[in-house]
Amino acid sequence: MNVAIVGVTGYSGTVLYSLLANHPEIEKINLYGHTDEGENGTVRYLDELLPQFHGEHVAIQAFDPAQIMADNQAVFFATSSGVSSQLAVPFAEAGFPVIDLSGDYRLDTKQYEQWYHKPAATTSALKKAAYSLADFYDTDAKYIANPGCYATATLLGLAPLVQQDLIDPDSIIVDAKSGTSGAGKKLSQITHFTEANDNLQLYKLDTHQHIPEIVQQLQVWNDKVQAIEFNTTLIPVTVGIMATIYAKPNPGQDQASLVKAFETTYADHPFIHVMDGEVPALKDAVGSNNCDLGVKYNPKTNTVMVVSVIDNLMKGAAGQAVQNFNHMFHYNETTGLPKFPAFS
Repeated sequence: MNVAIVGVTGYSGTVLYSLLANHPEIEKINLYGHTDEGENGTVRYLDELLPQFHGEHVAIQAFDPAQIMADNQAVFFATSSGVSSQLAVPFAEAGFPVIDLSGDYRLDTKQYEQWYHKPAATTSALKKAAYSLADFYDTDAKYIANPGCYATATLLGLAPLVQQDLIDPDSIIVDAKSGTSGAGKKLSQITHFTEANDNLQLYKLDTHQHIPEIVQQLQVWNDKVQAIEFNTTLIPVTVGIMATIYAKPNPGQDQASLVKAFETTYADHPFIHVMDGEVPALKDAVGSNNCDLGVKYNPKTNTVMVVSVIDNLMKGAAGQAVQNFNHMFHYNETTGLPKFPAFS
């Protein structure tokens, strides 16, 4: 089948192209710019914009929804926030298959504008979209809102505890750390080498845009959850997220029962690895579509700690997008996805 990518030159788009180029069910990848590529006779090519794609002399065509739908069977939006909310409406209205890596269709209009500070997509288009954490895929929607990277790591770390009502819903604290690629290619002071190197920086305290989507999904699983304490730290690495999650278990829980909840929940999930009493390192997941979860209970403080590790550009973006694509088209969910870390 043929698929389209809108926004290939960003970090997530670059990884997405690499994955789709090796996907056995995909014959051709067509590339499209946001608005101006290909117009006025100017054509840019993938290997010119990204020299690491040697020999991939693929034109980045002008954005044209009708042409995209005519030439492809699905489209991926690997764009920054505020783009697909405006450009993807024709696809949503037509029921054309979309995997959207941006945050534009994860929240309702009011929450999106509050947290992203940009105009939201139309209400009718938003109603056609489904938020899909790929390891819990359960939708017939043709428009998939791919979760954010922090949200993915946090939700996978909390799912068994919240779904099975094993913790005090008011006790959730998340200390999440990410590499600099999570901020995208746009220049900013916090990701400047001089600022990021040999440094740790807390940022977006209580204001990170992934907070509402995390709470929104937790409330789908358990309506007792009202809010979480969630903070983010930029660390001097390129890729990877480590979310350290703390919560107070309900009476009667111990190490064995908590680990059993995780092992039961993820028994048939090939990308999720549960560790009993051990904790993963960042490199245990980087380069793969995996989420490694370390579960450890402290009886002295009655606190369960879950350490959730993912590659923010894979499981947190492009890899999960392909996993959602595989679900949508009824391929094996592991098709075209790396199951082992990079070991680099």
